[in-house]
Amino acid sequence: MNEEALLARASEERERIFQRYERGRENLVGQIDPWEDPEFEDYHKTDRYGFIHDERLLHKTAPQKVNVEVEREKKWVKMLGSWDTPATREKLHRRIYKGIPNSLRIKIWCKLLNVNSMKSTNVGKYQEMLRLAKQWSTDVRQIDSDVNRQFREHQFYRERYSEKQCSLFNVLCAYSMYNSEVGYCQGMSGLAGVLLMYMDEEDAFWALAILLSDKKYAMHGLYVEGFPKLTRFLEHHDKILTKFMPKLKQHFDKFGLDAILYSLKWFFVCFVERVPFSLCLRVWDIYLLDGERVITAMAYTILKLHKKAIMKLNDMDLIVNYIQVKLHKDFGYEDDIVIHHLERSMDELKRAKIDYPGPPPPSELPQRQLGAFVEPDKKAKIGQRAENFSETEKQARATVILRREKAALELQELRVSQSDTVSDENAVPLHTSQASMNILNDIPFPSYTKTPPNYLIKDNTKIRRRKQ
Repeated sequence: MNEEALLARASEERERIFQRYERGRENLVGQIDPWEDPEFEDYHKTDRYGFIHDERLLHKTAPQKVNVEVEREKKWVKMLGSWDTPATREKLHRRIYKGIPNSLRIKIWCKLLNVNSMKSTNVGKYQEMLRLAKQWSTDVRQIDSDVNRQFREHQFYRERYSEKQCSLFNVLCAYSMYNSEVGYCQGMSGLAGVLLMYMDEEDAFWALAILLSDKKYAMHGLYVEGFPKLTRFLEHHDKILTKFMPKLKQHFDKFGLDAILYSLKWFFVCFVERVPFSLCLRVWDIYLLDGERVITAMAYTILKLHKKAIMKLNDMDLIVNYIQVKLHKDFGYEDDIVIHHLERSMDELKRAKIDYPGPPPPSELPQRQLGAFVEPDKKAKIGQRAENFSETEKQARATVILRREKAALELQELRVSQSDTVSDENAVPLHTSQASMNILNDIPFPSYTKTPPNYLIKDNTKIRRRKQ
């Protein structure tokens, strides 16, 4: 097939995908594959946040908690009416750490992110980006695939081509044109999906834009080629463990457990699908207020609260499953207790002057003008992978290798220092080789196939980036 034919095929595919979302569920009766559209069975239970469960929910909200939330809601409504006053600024920290009433999150999150200001200074920009995406976006196929997987246990996203699925598709496609350096990366569907649970389509788009570009959050560096911010935050996380929980760090190193294996969704999507959703929302509330320090402190808090249980696990897979799966289903602590410990962790790290990895370097911030159209090259339009790694990708790959080698060396030195002599017979074998190979296998190699390139990082799921 020649180049012109490939370009025409890619254009037809993009148009066909957009048309299905534009028509919506009601106009696609009989055209949705059964595997795309799970049934809503009678025994399912839906929690207060809209997530569907296959069994009876374990906990009901106690009447006293309902009364507390009603009273808290009244205070928040009053505070919203005087948002920019000194009295509100004085109360804001304490109130947010106590928890934002779920019914008011849409308003409070928009206030914390300053969404209305961003929207009013960019009138018509979202619609423009969406129009450009319909004509030019090279990420449509991957976005369509991820929309069909994201939050399928939530009532908003369960039905194929539902209103919120269509909104999620539109937001991600529009953003892929707005930020041409990032385009689309898989973790972004989790961020946008949560925002759309509380916001309308355009507000969610601008909230996503602020999370990536505002220096307070600077998530651009997590999704841009090479994932520079992820590397920097993983190194900072290791520094915290080495200083405050050296035995746990040694335990991880003993079984070849690099932080990248268990913490990816902590950093990429702010703990979505790694802690219960009610707790995740509380962390998001605080993150939108206080920024990046919250992520590093929450990562530390999770391991601190569960250190004893983790230390009893003598297998890398068991540890990863405990941190990623078990804690998502049952964290073992009430949300209020966790937030109390989070606040203490932030203070502890601040006193040690290790609460903040530092401001983002230029490589983690947008270099191109946001919202300026950049026409994709022919390879991107066709969906053809780059034949070779970029220098940024090579450096990211080398960094992962060095992290594993450094951990293995530090563990070996520790063992030598703990024994006068270490013989081959008595030495405990290092369990790092296979873990190192697992990570290396998940770093992409050049491919000549005409499918979107995968830039992979181990986390039971793949993080996909499209080459621009």
